[in-house]
Amino acid sequence: MLLIDALAVSPWAAAKTVLENPLWRVELDLATLAIRAVPAQEPAVQASAGVAAHAVSAIRETSHRVDWQWDDGAWILSAELDQGDLWMSIKARAPGELDFLKQPGSAMGKGLIWPLAEGHYVPAGDALWQEFLLRQGGIDTTQDLSLPLWGVDHGGFTLTWLMANPYNNHLAFSADGNRLGVAASHEFTSLDPASPLTFGLSLGKADTLAGAKRYRQWLIDNGRYEPLSGKLIETPEAAKLLGASHIYLWGNGLLGPGDVRDWPRLLEQLRSKHPLATELRGLLDTEARATLDSATPPLAANQQELLLRGLNGALNSKARQSWQTRAEPDVQLLARGYGEIRRQVAELFDGALAADPGQWGGMLSLATFKRLQAANLPRLWLGLGDGWEGGLWHPEAVRGGVAAGYLVAPYDSYETALAPTDDPDWATGHLGQNAYRNCAIVRKNGELESGFQNTGHYTDPRCIRPLLEARIKAVQAKAGFNSWFLDVAATGMLFDSYRAGNTMTQAQNAAENAAAGRWVNQVLELPMGSEDGNAVTAQGIIFAHGMQTPVFGWEDDLRKNRESPHYLGNWYPPEQPGLFFKAVPIRQPYRTIHFSPATRLPLYQAVFHGSVITTHHWQFDNLKLSNVRAQNELMQLLYNVPPLYHLSTATLKQRLPAIQRQDAFFRPLHERLATEALTGFRWLSEDRQVQQTVFSDGTRLVANFDSKAREVDGRTLAGNSITAFLAGGKTTAFRIDAEP
Repeated sequence: MLLIDALAVSPWAAAKTVLENPLWRVELDLATLAIRAVPAQEPAVQASAGVAAHAVSAIRETSHRVDWQWDDGAWILSAELDQGDLWMSIKARAPGELDFLKQPGSAMGKGLIWPLAEGHYVPAGDALWQEFLLRQGGIDTTQDLSLPLWGVDHGGFTLTWLMANPYNNHLAFSADGNRLGVAASHEFTSLDPASPLTFGLSLGKADTLAGAKRYRQWLIDNGRYEPLSGKLIETPEAAKLLGASHIYLWGNGLLGPGDVRDWPRLLEQLRSKHPLATELRGLLDTEARATLDSATPPLAANQQELLLRGLNGALNSKARQSWQTRAEPDVQLLARGYGEIRRQVAELFDGALAADPGQWGGMLSLATFKRLQAANLPRLWLGLGDGWEGGLWHPEAVRGGVAAGYLVAPYDSYETALAPTDDPDWATGHLGQNAYRNCAIVRKNGELESGFQNTGHYTDPRCIRPLLEARIKAVQAKAGFNSWFLDVAATGMLFDSYRAGNTMTQAQNAAENAAAGRWVNQVLELPMGSEDGNAVTAQGIIFAHGMQTPVFGWEDDLRKNRESPHYLGNWYPPEQPGLFFKAVPIRQPYRTIHFSPATRLPLYQAVFHGSVITTHHWQFDNLKLSNVRAQNELMQLLYNVPPLYHLSTATLKQRLPAIQRQDAFFRPLHERLATEALTGFRWLSEDRQVQQTVFSDGTRLVANFDSKAREVDGRTLAGNSITAFLAGGKTTAFRIDAEP
């Protein structure tokens, strides 16, 4: 094959090249990386306008590949055309930042295909979307994008940028008239300067999912795709996720409302000089202590509520005191301490409480699981929203839930290590003084990385792994959980750590997160899930919460202004936090950005349906957002992902019918489709209110997001409904109730 050696040529000469095959022609400016794509029989697109020019040398070119250098070898580049893919690689001689792509507004075509959470279609010229995206600032391609790609729709074809090396990339939007430009840069860090930046431009069909499908195939080709069918073999209990709704239980303290049989006697015993009573009085919150000091039998309902809440809080505080302040947590002491306190409570309040402590409990109780069984809900994932302490108080209940056929899991977290004096109620974040000091991520400037909401420190997963394994094993052995939820591990929040003698790259961070998940799944055989499930951290998990509806508005008044009708609520009361149970209308721009059916796309499902089971973020369950509930629920059913709910003792009766009704439609479909790929998506009406998804077994799901009936292909679709067309001609339909 003919090679052209341009070593002796002027650095600015021969700086343009053409790579071509029957599918398309790519015109590449070697000095700026400007790229002009010319698909066969289609108009040309200036995919990238190019960055500031570099001196070009050492060009070696064939018909399908070109290699060259920038700035006397400071950067070594290559570009190769392989069918519908243009693959590019850049290596750096030294650490540094490099701008490598500048997509002009004209390249946006008809719309931007954007992997914000599940996925969105941003129409060109849409002012609301443009303002929203311009406000986002810098975008990290691991944490801020669910998939390391974005695409543009040109009607007859699509173009998709795919970050094969997703780490240390940053994107920024700019206004280019009434369209959006996108600039991209990459940091070659001193931790691994030899790691190349690799990315591709993929030519796809007239299919909004083309880029996502290409990424799925790329994962398969590179041995990075983990089919759910294989996970079910490695973790047999995970089969219980097929068809399961996801529910968080709240009010998992030691005592439930029905456990106090004699309130006058309990008051007398709590006011006594018994050492445990004295200690518990000192740990009561202000309201509970005031109630205890002033109450006279018979107690009003609100007095009982305040005292029970305070007593449960005091019992949690006492249990935590034995392990939270240690330099290195004694996980065996932690695991057995709750049961020992329960025995002491039974002795102190003998005659005031139900006789059998194994029957105690509010939402986490044997009675709850019997009620769920009686409601004909055979498959459920049940998470303890307030951590694993409830399981240590009530191991009989956990084992009863497992025996009933459910997956019962605690919320757990190792990403933030708290100082001993930090929030004691965030029990899972107390990893000991050693973890707080010695496992913290170290920034390039030597400072320690602040943890969640500037509390504690974010941790190096390699450093924290021994504690993770020890604590999970100890808690699981005592409580009997048969599933696990590791918060944050799959959000794509990755760090470079510059700790002397123990550095870590973002790629290593991702690999360690995946390894911890695989250990939980494969060694302990506990189906493990995490938050979000972003692509770069999706390995090692089986399910994820936050892809269908993501968490949003961290800095907005919907989280701060308690007088606003859109205020989401706070973490009180602990047995039914308003943040999870208070139904509120969502305001603009979030209503349109996150919930308008016309701009939603199943991008993530086109990659990971059949690999990772996803649902909503726990802050936005099926019943949380009152004015988009129908759209949210229909979208979830159209994408064949589970619903998510919160339950408390006070809401169980009210919410159970909605859970039962959707379960009857969703469960058999998901049992059939959970391991299948999502292979197709179409808008079936011009206004995009009627949409169709197709799965690899031939099943079609058609949703009508209009509140009025629509005629499609000679069939009437009821308003706010979804119809499943199964192989063999069978159909089944579901309509959203006007009231939840």
